[in-house]
Amino acid sequence: MKKLLYVTCNSKPENLSASKSVGRVFIDALIEGHSDFELKELDLYEMYLPKLQYKYFQDRNSVVDSQTYSSLSQEEKKDVDRIIELANEFRETDFYVIAVPMWSLMFPAPLKEYLDCIIQNDITVKIDSEDIGGLLSDKERTMVYIQSSGGGIPWLLERKINHGGTYIKDIFKFIGVKNFYEILVDKTGFTIEEQLVAIEQGKKDARALVSKI
Repeated sequence: MKKLLYVTCNSKPENLSASKSVGRVFIDALIEGHSDFELKELDLYEMYLPKLQYKYFQDRNSVVDSQTYSSLSQEEKKDVDRIIELANEFRETDFYVIAVPMWSLMFPAPLKEYLDCIIQNDITVKIDSEDIGGLLSDKERTMVYIQSSGGGIPWLLERKINHGGTYIKDIFKFIGVKNFYEILVDKTGFTIEEQLVAIEQGKKDARALVSKI
């Protein structure tokens, strides 16, 4: 079985969230067309994300060794264990889907906290004095980024305005994920009517992408 990880980062329920509504359609269509996927869902507003305190690390993106780990409190040990667990889960995944709204030209803060947890030395990246690089190029992996926004994002200005999408694309490329796709649920506007039009277009784009992949 291939592992499919669906990450959402919006405190709204799915029926009120444009990104999560489109994300669900994409996930359902993907599973329908690929029965070999095993789905795991992470709601970053519902799950616990450790704060990356200095005492948890012995070096850059490297958690403490066993001796230092033994000196930590039980709660601190749980945080270190959780960081390693999230990073390993991420490494074991074949297909990633992230659904978020655009906030202040970026994405909500919990997504950055999650990415900081999973980018760990000797798990998803390799960091030493001579080189820094990703470790996820060992097999075919795919990333789909679904983002909703109130206004439209002109193609020529996307890299200047869509900092969330640009960052996600760059960081996934850095860690070794070769295939990257983006679904922009633009022009959700200020009215329910505008949002519904944007969501319907996003759902069409989601189904079209599934048929393409």
